[in-house]
Amino acid sequence: MSFNIGLSGLYAANKQLDVTGNNIANVATTGFKSSRAEFEDVYSATRLGTGSKTVGNGVRLSNVSQQFGQGDISNTGNVLDMGIQGNGFFVLSNNGSLTYSRAGTFKTDKEGYVTNSDGTARLQGYGVDSNGKIVNGVLTDLRIDTSNLAPKSTSTVSSTINLNSTSAVIDQAVAANKFDPSKTETFTKSFSTPIFDTQGNQHTMDQYMVKTGANTWDTYTLIDGRNPDGSDPTVTAPVASTMSFDSTGKLTSVSTPVTPPTTPPTSVISSDLKITNWTPGSVTNGVWTANGAAADPAGLTIAMASTTQFNADTARSIPAQNGYATGQITNLTIDGSGVLLANFSNNQTKPIGQISLASFTNEQGLQPVGGTSWKETYASGIPGYDAPETGTLGSVVSNSLEESNVNLTNELVDLIKAQSNYQANAKTISTQSTIMQTIIQMA
Repeated sequence: MSFNIGLSGLYAANKQLDVTGNNIANVATTGFKSSRAEFEDVYSATRLGTGSKTVGNGVRLSNVSQQFGQGDISNTGNVLDMGIQGNGFFVLSNNGSLTYSRAGTFKTDKEGYVTNSDGTARLQGYGVDSNGKIVNGVLTDLRIDTSNLAPKSTSTVSSTINLNSTSAVIDQAVAANKFDPSKTETFTKSFSTPIFDTQGNQHTMDQYMVKTGANTWDTYTLIDGRNPDGSDPTVTAPVASTMSFDSTGKLTSVSTPVTPPTTPPTSVISSDLKITNWTPGSVTNGVWTANGAAADPAGLTIAMASTTQFNADTARSIPAQNGYATGQITNLTIDGSGVLLANFSNNQTKPIGQISLASFTNEQGLQPVGGTSWKETYASGIPGYDAPETGTLGSVVSNSLEESNVNLTNELVDLIKAQSNYQANAKTISTQSTIMQTIIQMA
């Protein structure tokens, strides 16, 4: 029996050396998780039990358990290098066959799909709809679309304006005071805002404020120095909207005459200015020409609700408008929730997808398949998919990688212990052999 016990000990020590050696070999492998050899003793048993004087029958390997502890996150500077801080696995698909990994060394292939380092599997996540909204629930191959961002025409403009209540009244009944954008004495203040047509061409919208009474102001809106329909404002008088304020300086209404004029004259009263007859064009040598583009189908709404008339300088906050020109992708950023954000040359940022992470009830039940990847098994349970930072899932750290969680010092100590165990078990066999030789010589 001593031979069998010693042999089982040699086998166990050899397995411990194998596991320790594998850990040491992968000390620099991104996303690698160390393993631990676990053993159990062996006893001979009979139907009536082992009895109190039974000697053990050696040792056997019971399990090689995986240690899914967090590895250090180190910065690399590559945006597609990603580490997971916390729980979860990246999901990779090789023609529909899913594997799970903590190794975030990703790149793009010639078609723009995000793949693992050897290009054999695509990173899975959630796509976006036509409005740039993340579509959760359905896994898809993540792809970085490098095509230009289509332009968007301006449909809304908003800002906060204060008109100085102490400004002088400009009596437009006097011919010399009739509004003329080229004469600064015919208006109190002007504001400019960039807007865009359907082809992404930029235009300048100017608003001219004219104080006409104690609590009334007219505002004239020109685009590229012309009336919205392209006519010359010095020939075709621009239409003024009248803003009325109460005694506290708060805006009460904005009244805009209906064009073309009706009989009797009517006006639209609102807190917004609405331009529906804008025809985009350009002026060359004083001649205006339509450029073939169009305004937003919904028209152009200028929000005036935040306009006040207080005893302070006439001024305006930075305006906000929702249009933009054509944009080319300049760089990519990935936030902690795994959203891939494309940044464009027109100062727009657009989500193009979101990384999905997988979680398992029993990570120990996962089957290693090489390439620092695992597959689900019956023991691991089915995976749950969700966005990073959801529930117990960790966050994604871009420009970084998770290092191996192997503790080299501990492994070297285990190596010494395994070597000593091997030598001790070999000594057991050697001693048993010497005893048998003595018995044979006595015969």
